[in-house]
Amino acid sequence: MMRILVLPLFQMSSGHHKVADTLIDFLQKQFPTVLCKKVDFLSYCNEYIEKVISEMYLRWIRSHPKLYHHVYKTLMYPDFGRLEFVHLEPWLPYFEYKMKKMVEKEQPQLIICTHSFPSRILQRLKKRKVVKAPVINVYTDFFMNGIWGKRGIDYHFVPHADAKRELITKYHIKEEQIIVTGIPVHEKLMSKKVENRGKRRPFHLLLAGGNQGLGNMIDFFEKMEGSRAFQYSVLCGTNKKLYEEISSWRQPHIRPLPYISDIEEMNCLYHEVDAVITKPGGVTVSEVLHKRLPLFTIGYLPGQEQINLRYLEEKGLIYNLSGLDDYEQRILHVLNDEVEQNRFYKRIAEYFSQIEKTAQDALKEIVMVYERENHVLLK
Repeated sequence: MMRILVLPLFQMSSGHHKVADTLIDFLQKQFPTVLCKKVDFLSYCNEYIEKVISEMYLRWIRSHPKLYHHVYKTLMYPDFGRLEFVHLEPWLPYFEYKMKKMVEKEQPQLIICTHSFPSRILQRLKKRKVVKAPVINVYTDFFMNGIWGKRGIDYHFVPHADAKRELITKYHIKEEQIIVTGIPVHEKLMSKKVENRGKRRPFHLLLAGGNQGLGNMIDFFEKMEGSRAFQYSVLCGTNKKLYEEISSWRQPHIRPLPYISDIEEMNCLYHEVDAVITKPGGVTVSEVLHKRLPLFTIGYLPGQEQINLRYLEEKGLIYNLSGLDDYEQRILHVLNDEVEQNRFYKRIAEYFSQIEKTAQDALKEIVMVYERENHVLLK
């Protein structure tokens, strides 16, 4: 039995958890004798601390977004040394102690970090040889913040070739330890959307990101001015208020959808639509890029999403509608202009051309090496 520990952070739904679940699902199907355990490291340390920090985090983002972005970019985006020394140094021994106890209890043969904070703690423990199990960083954004452990981590699954070059040149990580996997998505979501719409009208738009509240959605529909040029499916997630609000409109061309947990159902929805409007979160954007769907954003959270957006705009992988008075004209231009669409598809192809292998294939190879070296029969 090979034991694998997967470490996201916080209990709230996030890309860190989504990637963790994707990799666990793959491993358990591929290797029936592998035992995976997902642990929210912060809750493991102290559930009260996790609850307080997560609530403060959400409140801070919503009430002071510009300040949050400034602090994030200043302290967490560059190297972590300044933040570690000034703000977290007194706390780090506590988290190291908790991590050491968890590893001693679980006895994993492999540890996968889908969040930067557990990675940072493990880097410190591995440097002192307190933890010997191999550790994999699986990055879930289009950049690597300064909290991630870099040196001392065994493998890095990075989102693009630029990140690989950064690890090699800035942190002197060996090339063979770094694999350009892109941001992992479930295998069922990797297939391209079959283009069969012909001259079908109206265009079908998928709006995602409803967990962040009513504001962006209401603003979007106001700026569309009730346009019947589109059919809308709105993913409301766990936001019951948004679901009930849209349902109360009784508009047949606007369909609210509750949280979708089934991968196959989500895959079918992607294949129904002509474009996606969402926040620039790493995992959702990666799913849409795999489907080769035109991708728009009308808003973003400060910090991670704002930095993701900068990368995506530089590479021409997203259309930013924020700040525009007329969304409809811009969306229709992209969906009706074959030249623009072909340029967009070419940019997506260029992004995927740098992918060396999927995270699933890279993980499979690592587990198989463990199997050979330890003479463990894994099916």
